[in-house]
Amino acid sequence: YPEIPFVAISNEQRRLLAGIRVLATVLHGIDTDSFAFRADPDDYLLFLGRFTAGKGPVEAIEVARRAGRRLILAAPPNEYYESHVRHLVDGSRVVYAGEVDHAGKVALFGGAQALIYPVQAGEPFGLVLAEAMACGTPVAALDCGAVREVVDADVTGQVFSDLDALVAGLPSVLALDRHQVRLRAVARFGIARMVDEYIDVYERVAGTSRERQ
Repeated sequence: YPEIPFVAISNEQRRLLAGIRVLATVLHGIDTDSFAFRADPDDYLLFLGRFTAGKGPVEAIEVARRAGRRLILAAPPNEYYESHVRHLVDGSRVVYAGEVDHAGKVALFGGAQALIYPVQAGEPFGLVLAEAMACGTPVAALDCGAVREVVDADVTGQVFSDLDALVAGLPSVLALDRHQVRLRAVARFGIARMVDEYIDVYERVAGTSRERQ
């Protein structure tokens, strides 16, 4: 149905779509009230996401090792974990937390000094980025997919061209003001903003329909 108006969740997604009538871009919204802010994190970095090559868990471990920091991994176990990740987990510097529920996820986000997001395959958004920021946790990410649309450089995190740059720039991410990370996350990814933007889209569609009648 190429004539049906479509709302993209990022300009990156919009760029990749073909044969579809993209009416607008509306970034995802999350219930920021359900992600508790924490000003003083514990001493670890966090990788939270599916264990796939595209998500970059092996690269996250490399970042932590080279930076001399502890890393916690949280995701359901799968074949990729068993074949590519398990042997890198030592239970001390690299810790596997398993699959976590919402409360466990929020606790891990809040306790992390930074979320490591070394994605190897482009994604149209990256919900885990917004969730970490809502807890005040800054993001160190690779420049892939829609990452630059989600991460505000020097405010909520940093976006790097490669792993070398990410490792070198990690201290600048850890130095970011967690209060400002939280405030920007609420402003950009709160439900109210998303709802307002969708209402604007619906009104445009409804107005166009009335004009055609």
